[in-house]
Amino acid sequence: MQLQLLTTAEAQPDYLAFPLDEPLEEWDHDAIVEIPVGTHRHVVRFVQQDGRLYALKELPPRLARREWDHLRHLKEEGLPVVDVVGVIGDRGGHLDDILITRHLEFSLPFKFLFTKSGLPRLQDSLIDSVAVLLVRIHLEGFWWGDCSLSNTLFRRDAGSLSAWLVDTETGELHDELTVGQRSLELDIAQVNILGGLMDLQASGQLSTEVDPADVVVVLRDRYDQLWDELTNEQLVDLRDRHLIDQRLRRLNELGFDTTEVTIASADDGNRVRFKPEVVEAGHHPRLLKNLTGIDAQENQARRLVNDLRSYGAWIAANRDDELPEAVVAYRWLAEVYEPAIAAIPAHLRDRRDAPELFHEILEHRDALVEARLRDVKVKEAAESYAMLALPFAETERSIFDA
Repeated sequence: MQLQLLTTAEAQPDYLAFPLDEPLEEWDHDAIVEIPVGTHRHVVRFVQQDGRLYALKELPPRLARREWDHLRHLKEEGLPVVDVVGVIGDRGGHLDDILITRHLEFSLPFKFLFTKSGLPRLQDSLIDSVAVLLVRIHLEGFWWGDCSLSNTLFRRDAGSLSAWLVDTETGELHDELTVGQRSLELDIAQVNILGGLMDLQASGQLSTEVDPADVVVVLRDRYDQLWDELTNEQLVDLRDRHLIDQRLRRLNELGFDTTEVTIASADDGNRVRFKPEVVEAGHHPRLLKNLTGIDAQENQARRLVNDLRSYGAWIAANRDDELPEAVVAYRWLAEVYEPAIAAIPAHLRDRRDAPELFHEILEHRDALVEARLRDVKVKEAAESYAMLALPFAETERSIFDA
């Protein structure tokens, strides 16, 4: 058997440790981890090595390389997709290739969210996050073709959720999607999501708080609202320039940058047509990364940047001049963020990723301030949070039994 390996330079499992000349479904190896997954067209199994979890999917060579290309392209464009690690081909006989991706740490499968009663806010956020994901890939010209809850993973994002794309084998890359392609994508998504929720309902696992029909209606409404906000032209009177600023702020609040604005005169000469061009997601994560080196999702990054700037304002109030933002960021890291995370006992840090932990510490601090009617330092809030709340939160680094 002569293997063909297509790999990234990132950490990856020891390929030769596995029985590659056998069908993936028949592998019997100590590193195999049995994790319940959604419905897939192909065999999917998980292996754990060196503290990392990998997903292995067996599929025909053409599809394996197609998905490899799609995932790498979308990743390079800054979209929320799983990290592709490698493709193993030429395994001998009639065996298909194996695509390997990194499991997304702290991800929540949809069953965990929809089968847990008392989580309606996160369930609403889940549908919002799917709509945002669809808009983002559509702006990039990517047609998914198989949007479903089984093909999507979710991570907490400052109390909300963000959606991550997992399977792309049915996808297509275009310069620009037509209205018909986007509409078909939503039709497929609604049918798949409705089917997934009805399966849960039929098995008695779906929370009684959830109506599957309502969920799919909300998805299309949310998508249409977001798409219109990002792409529609707007007539603006020259005397109402503040409306342009408001539009740009709304886009930032949705997690998008506007790097160019096109303004063209209208017929009457007194108004302009305003349309944002070249929109992309990730404004706050890029800013936070540049200032601090912290990797975070959009809502997390916005919350952390706001706290950083609030800290900078507090410093400025006690000085005669303002410090450069880079200096404020360094002090915030050393004096606020890192001490807060360090105050969490090591055995509790796998409950959430670090940016989400910090967000929840800030939420806890706000509650303490309201209850105690005095200022509460972040480190004090972290110690209180670690004692009173975090021990009762579920571990989410890897949820295997959802």
